[in-house]
Amino acid sequence: MPYRVDLRNATDDALDRLVELGAIDAERSDDGGIAALMPDSVAPEHVARVLGTGGFSVSPATERDAGSVWILSPRPIRIGRIRIVPAHIEAEPDVLRLLDAGAFGTGMHPTTTLCLEALEEAVDVARPDAVLDVGTGSGVLALAALRLGVPRAVGIDIDDEALRVAAENARINAMSERLELARGGPDIVSGTWTLVLANVLAAPLIEMASTLVRRVGHHGHLVLSGIPTSVEPNVDEAYRRLGMQRVRTTSRAGWVALVMRASW
Repeated sequence: MPYRVDLRNATDDALDRLVELGAIDAERSDDGGIAALMPDSVAPEHVARVLGTGGFSVSPATERDAGSVWILSPRPIRIGRIRIVPAHIEAEPDVLRLLDAGAFGTGMHPTTTLCLEALEEAVDVARPDAVLDVGTGSGVLALAALRLGVPRAVGIDIDDEALRVAAENARINAMSERLELARGGPDIVSGTWTLVLANVLAAPLIEMASTLVRRVGHHGHLVLSGIPTSVEPNVDEAYRRLGMQRVRTTSRAGWVALVMRASW
């Protein structure tokens, strides 16, 4: 697991040396110090030898997106038309502001990026009246849909903390009245949606396939993500067996997103 180092009174070349050592992330502070995230394959003692100083502190790194994203602090990112910024940063009204919290969905993980790209394309083709976001996490996908002009979104998750974070993110983006949140899986909601998003792990996607497809309306679309490349055929087969037709597949950094369409 990566760890954090904080250098006080860093020399001019300290940042370069940390990068050469394999720093995952690094940044200068206003007081002349440097913070960096170092891989656990580089021992702190080796860092001290390379820098020629022991004048730094070591502390645990903070993980994000279930330990798959390691950064010192959130930063603004853009995915298509959606610009995501940390909640504490002052920004223009049309951005999406997210808390730095433990719930999955910072926008930095490839699976979230794939979903946001598929969401934007789907909205551009035919804007739905509402979307269902299964495994909403931070609420990033549901809130992005609202930011793209979808009138209403429903986000569901089995984790209470995720729902709390999603509710707070909706509040700080002035979207609380348009986002409905509920605890559970796709069996706790009724009705159908023309666009359903599910960015969870491959095993749960397969397990809840029969329930999830019942939430997809007439010729509706289903975006599935969180799928490692190696198991994409298994997820694809589970949904095609239930009448879903594959529209396209996109991939990034070993992850796959499936966009499927209901045959009914």
